Amino acid sequence: MTYGAVVRAGRLVALLMLLQDRGQVTAAELARQLEVSPRTILRDIEALSGAGVPVFATRGARGGFQLLGGYERSLPMPSGPSARRAAGGRARARLSLAGRRLAALTGRPAGVQLRTRSSGAGTGSWVDATWPIDTLDAAVLDVLSLGAEVEVVAPVDLRVAVAEVARGVAERHATEPVSR
Repeated sequence: MTYGAVVRAGRLVALLMLLQDRGQVTAAELARQLEVSPRTILRDIEALSGAGVPVFATRGARGGFQLLGGYERSLPMPSGPSARRAAGGRARARLSLAGRRLAALTGRPAGVQLRTRSSGAGTGSWVDATWPIDTLDAAVLDVLSLGAEVEVVAPVDLRVAVAEVARGVAERHATEPVSR
């Protein structure tokens, strides 16, 4: 899995969440929020549409992109005993500066608490973060919304689940889309 594929997967999840949370949004506003060019937003919208996400474009001065009514985002999530074990705990991770910005913009993960290290050579602009985990599935979505700007430290179940889902997303986007 390449760094670029992971970054794009995280950006696609963040884009999907912005569309769902805000309704109609212009390409320029999405580009500002996700810190990419409007052309990148158009390519990402095309990728979401190709993956079956019902994104609707409205042209004109009051135009923008929005999800068709009733769409619920869903990503394939692991199920079974590991999904139950992490519920009720706390996630521990490291966030980059861009990760902190994404967390602030998207409101995810909810209840995130940041702590800078008093010492720690080589930590750069990364900070420690914790947040409550309701379910493993929700925690995986929280992590994926931050793309490559987060590194899960604990619990191990969350780290493994994120890696599994990110690998699937990267594999799905590593080849040309299937024509319909």
